[in-house]
Amino acid sequence: MSKTKYVYKFSEGNKDMRELLGGKGANLAEMTLAGMPVPQGFTITTEACTRYYDDGKTIAPEIREEIMEYLAWLEEETGKKFGDAENPLLVSVRSGARASMPGMMDTILNLGLNDEVVVGFAKFTNNPRFAYDSYRRFIQMFSDVVMGLSKKKFEEIIDAKKAERGVKQDIELDVEDMKDLVVRFKAFYESEMHIDFPQDPKQQLIEAVRAVFRSWDNPRANVYRRMNEIPYDWGTAVNIQSMVFGNSGDNSGTGVAFTRNPATGEKALFGEYLINAQGEDVVAGVRTPSPISKLQEEMPQVYEQFSDIANRLEKHYKDMQDMEFTIENGKLYMLQTRNGKRTAAAALKVAVDLVDEGMIDEKTAVLRVEPKQLDSLLHPQFDAAALAKATVVGKGLAASPGAACGKVVFSAEDAKDWHERGERVILVRLETSPEDIEGMQVAEGILTVRGGMTSHAAVVARGMGTCCVSGCGEITVDYDKKFFTLADNVVHEGDYISIDGSTGNIYIGSIPSAPAAISGDFGRFMSWADKYRQIEVYTNADNPHDAKQGFSFGAQGIGLCRTEHMFFEGERIMAIREMILSESVEDRKKALAKLLPYQQNDFEGIYEAMEGQPVIIRFLDPPLHEFLPTKVEDIEALSKDLGVSTHRIRKTIAALHEFNPMMGHRGCRLAVSYPEIAEMQTTAVIKAAIRVNQKGKYTVTPNIMIPLVGEVKELKFVKDVVVETADRLIAAAGIQMDYKVGTMIEVPRAALTAGEIATEADFFSFGTNDLTQMTFGFSRDDAAKFLNYYYENKIYESDPFAHLDQKGVGKLVKMAVEDGRKTRPDIHLGICGEHGGDPTSVEFCHNVGLDYVSCSPFRVPIARLAAAQAAIKNPRK
Repeated sequence: MSKTKYVYKFSEGNKDMRELLGGKGANLAEMTLAGMPVPQGFTITTEACTRYYDDGKTIAPEIREEIMEYLAWLEEETGKKFGDAENPLLVSVRSGARASMPGMMDTILNLGLNDEVVVGFAKFTNNPRFAYDSYRRFIQMFSDVVMGLSKKKFEEIIDAKKAERGVKQDIELDVEDMKDLVVRFKAFYESEMHIDFPQDPKQQLIEAVRAVFRSWDNPRANVYRRMNEIPYDWGTAVNIQSMVFGNSGDNSGTGVAFTRNPATGEKALFGEYLINAQGEDVVAGVRTPSPISKLQEEMPQVYEQFSDIANRLEKHYKDMQDMEFTIENGKLYMLQTRNGKRTAAAALKVAVDLVDEGMIDEKTAVLRVEPKQLDSLLHPQFDAAALAKATVVGKGLAASPGAACGKVVFSAEDAKDWHERGERVILVRLETSPEDIEGMQVAEGILTVRGGMTSHAAVVARGMGTCCVSGCGEITVDYDKKFFTLADNVVHEGDYISIDGSTGNIYIGSIPSAPAAISGDFGRFMSWADKYRQIEVYTNADNPHDAKQGFSFGAQGIGLCRTEHMFFEGERIMAIREMILSESVEDRKKALAKLLPYQQNDFEGIYEAMEGQPVIIRFLDPPLHEFLPTKVEDIEALSKDLGVSTHRIRKTIAALHEFNPMMGHRGCRLAVSYPEIAEMQTTAVIKAAIRVNQKGKYTVTPNIMIPLVGEVKELKFVKDVVVETADRLIAAAGIQMDYKVGTMIEVPRAALTAGEIATEADFFSFGTNDLTQMTFGFSRDDAAKFLNYYYENKIYESDPFAHLDQKGVGKLVKMAVEDGRKTRPDIHLGICGEHGGDPTSVEFCHNVGLDYVSCSPFRVPIARLAAAQAAIKNPRK
């Protein structure tokens, strides 16, 4: 049996080994093979990471041996010695998962320094300030990443030193200051850890590798993985690379650049760099960097070489590249390339432009845009008229486009808390860090004082499609008193501000917004998606406004119209309450007759908004108690309005009380108990269709959906009421009109007996929200209380209400599809839960053979793109 290989030189890999070497390792290997200036090194595989967790978070002896064997090779390759004071080898230790996770995992630079090596390193480089700057950086990063000490405390020590010296920038500190910082940093480490700072470089290396493996499971990485559906069992690779130094003087520097603008998609080299700095300085936003164009003036030969490499990389990968580079004493080194994170607008432009440039075809372009990204293009932008009257009070960098307004908060924790209270918030920070990920996720927009276009805030916001303005240095923030000042304005926590991530402009107060439209590159791109997808996309809509919204976004019908949502307004709620409180069938019919014209008008408006496309109308679903008041004053008001005693109302409320309403007297059970409800709703559906058809503009075929069926006989009972009513109305109108009666599959028994139910159903619509609740046996509303514990303990990787559970719930869906089609080959099959707008769930629906998915209006383009990607990856025969 061959021994598992856990370590690979860069020269032993290639871009196709992404699963084993991670994205960073595979791309470093590819650049090495192409002869680009990559500092040599090796990659510890993702399999080593998964083994680390399987072995109880320990690195197996054979993996340690293999690391040391390749370290010896690296010493030979570089002509330097690890831990040697005369000619020391220093390395960086970086994470590198299969999928890009910017800032979510950990990096350690300058590893290999200790008290003895730093002295020799200072002599070897003839640059003592640089040597001790590198050492203090290493102590800080090792303490933070490996030992979990507060990064903020180290920053406070630096700030105190700068204050003592009367300087503002780190680079203004001299060699003696750096030596003093090393002493202070080590003293802080020793006071916190009660041991000396580790001096053995090999111990440092193994601890750093362990820390990177451990960071795969840190809270921010777990949140990011859930957001981006990255499986936990993938693990991360670790890249050990010989250090090159951007902080070795004014002829050195470090930067991040993209082959195209990641905010707009414009074809031009875009990026930033810092002179005399290391990579962390750029992404952390501690200093404001210079644009890459300035490098052409400062180091023209380096710029020309970098520009050439950037073009080669883009042509090689046939996609926009995000590159990290270091310049050491005038020599360029490439540290990383990857497909760059970009905004939705940029993603569309890059995809369309690459097709026009002949670099990729339409199918490849459709696969290049993340469906969820489109969400940022579908929501409103600032109203142009209102914006023209608004006053710009400040300007930062347009880091991630879109418009956002909300109440100011100053911490990720507050952003999360306020969001849960229903508030829209703008997160204002000096700079964001990976620990802020949950606050950034819920914020409408992000505003930072420091940082550039490639800082953490900018990169992560673009990936999430969140509006971001970064690097507004005019802002002064007081975290303790919770306010910031900008120009002559003082903005407190809770005050409204508006920010424009497309211009960088900042406004005081709330600016109204205008709806988005699908046009230009967006429209052209979506036409390609529609060309290749093989399932239809419907929308969920309960009123004409939502129907028009969904139709404007490309919906081909309505998959779920929830009639109960029409009962809550004004006089309607009074009529439904009157019906509930009625004590005879006749009284119930009288009350329902008051609802009939409202329902009929709503259906007419919806039919016309959809211009004759299919509309599936679900009959009354929730339990009746939801329509009755609970407060004493509301019960007394209802008593006066209806002339019914409060005693009778309370008696009815008590009679309707259920221990588990989700599984109680609701759905088709209401129509079995009160057939007159189904009769009234059928009348409204059919009369509305007759009236619209008589106008001659559209031809409507009504689709009536009976909810919560679990037994074919209960479907037939309600269907008989529907058919008798519909046939009578159509005959009375003297016309020919088809209609369909189907059901929701949302009870596990319905999925298990789908072959029988199909004898009475023209269509199935899988209500996966309830099907998930009943299959798992927990309530969607209550599950949030305990699901976080399931994520923490790796029981679930994602919320089953957000991403369809394909093993359990999906198995029921697949079984029902197969059995339903055996009985009725022409049965129309779809899904109408919110899973219908989730890309991975849409792919599942395509693969099991559904005819359509239905989702909320703003998710329609997302579903259209996801359906196209599913068809391209796995075309149906």
